[in-house]
Amino acid sequence: MNHYAGREPIAGLVPELKVTDFARSRWFYVDLIGFDVLYERPEHAFAYLYLGRAELMIERDDGMWRTGPLEHPYGRGINFQIEVTDVEVLHQRLVAHDYPVMVPIEERWYRRDNLDVGQKQFLVQDPDGYLLRFGQDLGIRTRPG
Repeated sequence: MNHYAGREPIAGLVPELKVTDFARSRWFYVDLIGFDVLYERPEHAFAYLYLGRAELMIERDDGMWRTGPLEHPYGRGINFQIEVTDVEVLHQRLVAHDYPVMVPIEERWYRRDNLDVGQKQFLVQDPDGYLLRFGQDLGIRTRPG
């Protein structure tokens, strides 16, 4: 059994994002956002990252496993929702670094049957255009009416 700094991968689905500039993407995810590196293979420009229960991999695009041409922004049609413990601190960090935020911090309530599920959230694109929605749980309430 391998141990990675006392933590094993736990997610059942882990997206692997192809990136154009590995160092820039690693800086974005690790230094700016706050992901930790579970393990990496620098010789392949690859890193397995985690933030709380969220896990993802980044790897320099080498053409392997492409299903079609990659055009910026990558990841069209998908957004990755990532739960964080303090969304305001993360949002302020991005603003302090003059990193463009696509949708500023907001409170949203989403219907789930006869309940509303609340989330404080904001959206940002990573350096390759992948859309990330960082959110913090606001709880559940009964729908009015």
